[in-house]
Amino acid sequence: MENAQLIALSRQHVLRNRLDVVANNMANINTPGFKSQDLHFSEYVMAVAENTAFEPQDRKMSYVDMFTTRTNFDPGSVMTTGNDLDFALNSEGFFVVQLEDGTEAYTRAGSFHLNAQGQLVAPGGLPVLTDQGPVTITREDGLVEVSAEGIIATDNGIRGRLRVVNFEDLRKLEKIGDTLFVGEDPIPATDVRMIQGAVEGSNVFGVTEVSRLIEVTRAYESMTNLLKEIDDLRQQAVRTLGTFEG
Repeated sequence: MENAQLIALSRQHVLRNRLDVVANNMANINTPGFKSQDLHFSEYVMAVAENTAFEPQDRKMSYVDMFTTRTNFDPGSVMTTGNDLDFALNSEGFFVVQLEDGTEAYTRAGSFHLNAQGQLVAPGGLPVLTDQGPVTITREDGLVEVSAEGIIATDNGIRGRLRVVNFEDLRKLEKIGDTLFVGEDPIPATDVRMIQGAVEGSNVFGVTEVSRLIEVTRAYESMTNLLKEIDDLRQQAVRTLGTFEG
């Protein structure tokens, strides 16, 4: 009974975490640049006795050894906004933003705007970095045009190139927000294709997530009922043993 309860608790814990992941995906279905996630786990099978002379033989007991959240980096669809400070990457790579501590983070969410100081910032107010650092655009600069390669041009001339980087292994990126990632050893992205006046939408598929939500919810409820049954059996066993002792 103890083994059965441990297995059920282990699986319930995983299901609870997967339920949180699916719920977060659905909450960000309309968030530009959002990348969906899923929970992956490995199985640990308890060793059994080598001696098989006794019946019944030991049964293999399966536990959840560890689990991790993986991000799906497939691109979302490009949506036209008409905003001159919105940018979509129609290629691999990430925009580079500067965190409060001065370090870099990376995002596909290109819905930028100007803050009160005229600095180009990403959602959350983080400065967007060019090859010359943060960029400030004033009214005197006039019309802002950005080429497919990310070169920023105004009436006052070239203001820099939006940095776009990539990584050899995207699985090593760590998610620190809905659309922000951190990672080591970024490399300049090649064949950059940037679209001004558009953003990349979320890559969450609503139908898929609803199906997952139903599946995980049913499994979680089933595991909860199983744990209740195990607890009821334990209490019944205690009452029965108390009757015998009396």
